[in-house]
Amino acid sequence: MSAATIEFGTLRIRYDDRVLRPRPWTAAQSDWGAELLRSAPEGPVLELCCGAGQIGLLAIAQEPRRLVCVDLNPAACELTRHNAAAAGVAELVEVREGAIGDVLRPQERFALVIADPPWVRRAETGTFPEDPLLAIDGGDDGLEVAWHCVAAASEHLVDGGSALLQLGTATQARQVGDGLASYDLRLAEVREHDGGVVARLRRA
Repeated sequence: MSAATIEFGTLRIRYDDRVLRPRPWTAAQSDWGAELLRSAPEGPVLELCCGAGQIGLLAIAQEPRRLVCVDLNPAACELTRHNAAAAGVAELVEVREGAIGDVLRPQERFALVIADPPWVRRAETGTFPEDPLLAIDGGDDGLEVAWHCVAAASEHLVDGGSALLQLGTATQARQVGDGLASYDLRLAEVREHDGGVVARLRRA
């Protein structure tokens, strides 16, 4: 294991080969999150599948709110704690290790949910041998974990809040949009970037 750091917006983020290397383009998700927080209802931010924590940390570095970071990978949780301290926001950040459904309390509500789930189809994960399998394997259709994030957003968003869901393609975003009716959410906007897309979900 060899640690490295990368500039991510205004932050320097530590990561290693146990987590996905932060992609600079995903700072756009942080910036969009910060933009939404300026007019969002009161409440904390939830980051799901946080990896090294960079996306949520950059969002609250711009618009300070309490941040809860969730990841199944203990290495990701360790790195997120380090990066929160390095960013000077450790007092705002709580890191929870475990499955999404196991670590969120039923009564918790968030003004913004940021999610960066694995979205590569399982049959195609071999195309990315340098990436940890846990961080990229999105199941047979690439959306298995994304739907867990959607379910969490549906249950835990405050009225007037938003979820920003990172996916691989506009087609995946449309697939999610088509399946939102049972979650009381709607697809409000999709922004495309060189490395993927970010979809904004709101109450239906």
